[in-house]
Amino acid sequence: METDVEGIEQEVSTGSLPGWDRVEDLVGAAHARYRDVDDGVVADYIPVLATVDPGLYGVCVAESGGAVHGAGDTEVEFSVQSISKAFVYALVCEEFGHQDVLERVGVNNTGLPFNSVIAVELNDGHPMNPMVNAGALATTALMPGASFGEQWENVRGGLSAFAGRQLELDDEVYRSESATNMRNKAIARLLQSYGRIEVDPLEVVDVYTRQCALRVSAHDLAVMGATLADGGVNPVTGERVVSGQVCRDTLAVLAATGMYERSGEWLFEIGLPAKSGVAGGIVAVAPGKGAIGTFSPPLDPAGNSVRGQRATAYLSRTLGLNVFASAPRVAEHPARMPEGTESR
Repeated sequence: METDVEGIEQEVSTGSLPGWDRVEDLVGAAHARYRDVDDGVVADYIPVLATVDPGLYGVCVAESGGAVHGAGDTEVEFSVQSISKAFVYALVCEEFGHQDVLERVGVNNTGLPFNSVIAVELNDGHPMNPMVNAGALATTALMPGASFGEQWENVRGGLSAFAGRQLELDDEVYRSESATNMRNKAIARLLQSYGRIEVDPLEVVDVYTRQCALRVSAHDLAVMGATLADGGVNPVTGERVVSGQVCRDTLAVLAATGMYERSGEWLFEIGLPAKSGVAGGIVAVAPGKGAIGTFSPPLDPAGNSVRGQRATAYLSRTLGLNVFASAPRVAEHPARMPEGTESR
C-alpha cells in the first residue's frame, strides 16, 4: 500500500473539520504534494480503461455541512466500477433491513482476491461480504424491481441520489466489460447453484456491469461519501437517501472489507472506511465530518490508485479524520482517582 505519511504531523479531531480556509489549503496541498508521482500502471484487463490519460488527478473533500473543496481534475468523469458496491449495498439494506442482508450476503473479509471463486466454494456458497464480486452480485440481485430493466433504473436512481445529480451510463465501458466479464458470469452461476441467486444469473451480471459503468467524478465520490457521513442525508441537496442505521452498517462493512485483502493495512495506516475502483477512484468516509473523493488512474499491484491513496492518507492525518486517533481530553491536568480508590 502506498501512503507516504512519514514526517507528516498527526492532527487529531473528535469533532468537526477545521475552518473553510484550512480545509481548502490542505486539499490543495494534497493535490500538489503527489501531482508528480508517476508510480503505478493503468488497468488494462478492461480494454477501454487502458486508454485513459494516466496524468489525470483530482482530490475533493465534501463536508457533512455541504461545503465542497477540490483541486485538480475533480470534474473529469470516469466509471465508478467497484465503488458502486458500497452504495448498492446501502440501497439494498434500506429495502430489506440489517438482519436479512447480513444473513444473505455476510460481512466478513475473505482474505482472497475480489473475484475469487475459491472463496465461494470454501464457504459453502456464502458470498461472505458485499465488497467482493460474489457478494456484490448477490446484493445487486436483491435490488427491488419488477424487471431487470426496473432494477437497473433503481440502481441508477439510487446512486444518482447519493451523488446529488443524474448519473449516466458509459456505453463504451459497459460494452468493453460485457465482452470480458466471463468470470463474473461463472461466479453468478455458482451462486445460483447454491441458491444465493434465485433469478437469471446472467441478467444479474448485466445489471451489475451497468452499475459499474456509471460515470462519476471525484466531486461526485466526495458527495456520495459525505452522504454516508451525514447519516444518509445528501449534504448538498438535503435529500434523505438512506437511514442512519444503513450508513452505520455500510461504513462498518467498508472498514472491514472495502479495500479487499488490504483492508486491515488500510485501516492501520489511514483509519477510514473506504472503497476503491479499478478506474482510479477512491472514496473514504469520516463519519460525522465528511468524505474524500480522489481520482488518478495509475494503480498499485493491489488495484488501488497510487496517488489517491497518498492524498487520502495525507488528508486523514492533517484534517484529523482517522477514526482510531485520539488525544487526552485534558492533556496538562489528567484526572486523578479519588483518594482510597485502587486501580484494577
